Amino acid sequence: MSLDPKIAARLKCTADGLVCAVAQQRGTGEVLMVAWMDDEALRRTLATRRATYYSRSRQTYWVKGETSGHTQKVHEVRLDCDGDTVLLVVDQEGAACHTGTHTCFDTDILLDDIDLEAD
Repeated sequence: MSLDPKIAARLKCTADGLVCAVAQQRGTGEVLMVAWMDDEALRRTLATRRATYYSRSRQTYWVKGETSGHTQKVHEVRLDCDGDTVLLVVDQEGAACHTGTHTCFDTDILLDDIDLEAD
């Protein structure tokens, strides 16, 4: 089985056939992680509601949490207006980041509202 041709036609993939996938926590809107998908990873995600990504380094598919137990139950999948990014709205169980933190975006804060208050 392949990805619905209507969806595949809207995707604007990179030269290597991938599209950026952003995982966002349902309810809070917190951005958890960024990964990559191809048509097959997106098809699997839509069919199973389990976030499935494509590993560029290992050149294989991986289901989030399959080995770690830190799963993502997918509630919504949205395609951005340009067709080059997919948004997954998920319930994250455990850490989203491979470093063991809840989100991949909590380590290096380059700018925040505290900087505005100092001005």
